[in-house]
Amino acid sequence: MLAFSPSLFCGPALLLPDLATVARLLLLAPVLEEWIMRAGLQEWLLRRTSPMPALLASAAVFSTLHLGSGLAAAALVFWPGLLFGAVYQRWRDWRLCVLAHGLCNCFAITVCGSVFVPHFAP
Repeated sequence: MLAFSPSLFCGPALLLPDLATVARLLLLAPVLEEWIMRAGLQEWLLRRTSPMPALLASAAVFSTLHLGSGLAAAALVFWPGLLFGAVYQRWRDWRLCVLAHGLCNCFAITVCGSVFVPHFAP
């Protein structure tokens, strides 16, 4: 039987987030990443190719940007990257992607911080 390792999916920043990390993950990262990925790269791609290649390429680049969190985490964020890209292609408003991104990060912080962290009784 394979053992599940939370560190495979939840890096240290998600396992034990401090206030600065929470602010970075809920505010700074979503704004900067979505502005660059959707208003920048995906919009540029949409002007040069059809919607599906633009969506897949932007999700792949978004995933690649998360390799610093590990290969498994980078692979997992491909799927939200597709979601954010689809939201952008439907409404062409990167701010909606910021909201979706922040909600996904909030979910990750909640799950990794509460479910996977062992709780020790004093």
